[in-house]
Amino acid sequence: MKNHEKKPKKAKRSVCLAAIFAVLLVAVCLISTALSIVRFSRVDEARPADAAVVLGAAAPNGTVSPVYRERINHAIGLYESGLVRYIIMTGGTADGNTVSDALAAKNYAVSQGIPESSVLVEDQSTITEENLEYAKKIMDEHGLDTALIVSDPLHMKRAMLMAEDYELTAYSSPTRTSMYKSLRTKIPFLLREEFFYIGYWVVRLFR
Repeated sequence: MKNHEKKPKKAKRSVCLAAIFAVLLVAVCLISTALSIVRFSRVDEARPADAAVVLGAAAPNGTVSPVYRERINHAIGLYESGLVRYIIMTGGTADGNTVSDALAAKNYAVSQGIPESSVLVEDQSTITEENLEYAKKIMDEHGLDTALIVSDPLHMKRAMLMAEDYELTAYSSPTRTSMYKSLRTKIPFLLREEFFYIGYWVVRLFR
């Protein structure tokens, strides 16, 4: 009887140890991924390039949101410093809007003194991956080879992975005036980015 009792106990202990190990492994993966996103957010590879690709954000009723505005302002700075010849605005038309996010962004940039001919518009996308996919097509149409990708710092690691997948010769240039400044705003953004970054890696495995 004693031998029979020991076997179930040993099996139960093994299952518990395996479960603990699995939980620890997942925790380590999540923490390391979050840290890598944070570390990459500090990378600025700004250099001469053909265009700045501004990843889309909300522009309700044709007015760029504070988040999108700061991304655009960063691209304007790149243009005015002579690092890029074009700015490519991205983002389609959200439900309830009559103007695409990209066109609203172009209108804002022009109002800030950027020549209309220097601002290209990609107005079909709804998600980050499409921003980059369709921006690549615009670059090809205009003979543009290199790009600086512009977005919020915590968005950059996922964006640059996608840019690589679409064979963009691209460099990271996050805005340093991001609206995500406090821990209260940064942590939810980081958790969201981590979720989508891991999800994108999983999707890539089946392509």
